[in-house]
Amino acid sequence: MNRSPDLPEPLDVIAVGAHPDDVEIACGGTLAKLVQQGYRVGIIDLTDGEPTPNSAGPEVRMAEAEAAANVLGIDQRIQLNMPNRRLFDCFEHRVAVAREFRRYRPKLVIGFGDKTPLASPDHWQAMQITDAAVFYSRLTKWDDHFGGVPVHGVPCHLYFRLAVEPDAIPGNSHHLIVDISDTIETKIEAILRYKTQFEHKPDIEQRIRAAATVTGAAAGKKAGESFAAARPFAIDDLVKTVMGTS
Repeated sequence: MNRSPDLPEPLDVIAVGAHPDDVEIACGGTLAKLVQQGYRVGIIDLTDGEPTPNSAGPEVRMAEAEAAANVLGIDQRIQLNMPNRRLFDCFEHRVAVAREFRRYRPKLVIGFGDKTPLASPDHWQAMQITDAAVFYSRLTKWDDHFGGVPVHGVPCHLYFRLAVEPDAIPGNSHHLIVDISDTIETKIEAILRYKTQFEHKPDIEQRIRAAATVTGAAAGKKAGESFAAARPFAIDDLVKTVMGTS
């Protein structure tokens, strides 16, 4: 029988993106807020996002990703080196992500919730890989695929959407908005660390801020990020939840 390997300190939350910068655009404000609230937060990038037209190569993109993670206060950024532009949902990719879930034992996983028309098809593949990995993470009697890393059931799974996509994710009736009024500037600062991706797009800051403003306004807040629940979840204290008090 395989010996269980030494495991790293658990992460409370893991957000999964297809490329470095996906997570920052989708939910950077929420991740920064979670860090401020004392949670341990990680990011999994399935690919290095390269090649892209304005980048000198993977080393530059990785440096940008680390700089963005530092702005948000991320505890662990994991690069799985799957192929950019050729990312597909397959067994090996599902197992690779599930292995990280088993290693870091998150309470919450956040990932893509839909296709992104006119943007990278890698995003849709990332959703399917993440969905499967959440399931694979808890499956017993499969040690030969996970090197003895013990099973982990992810208690909660949320879907994000890119900031410039519609607030609601079709087919999901259970949406919520996180108030990022205090972290919208942190989110934008993290995004702007990706100079190779956005320095030639001078309107990106305005677009991100406008999108967050619209989302937040729906809930009476200065700025917000929208999520859909993969399935309904129950709350314990209705008043604290709806009033936003701790």
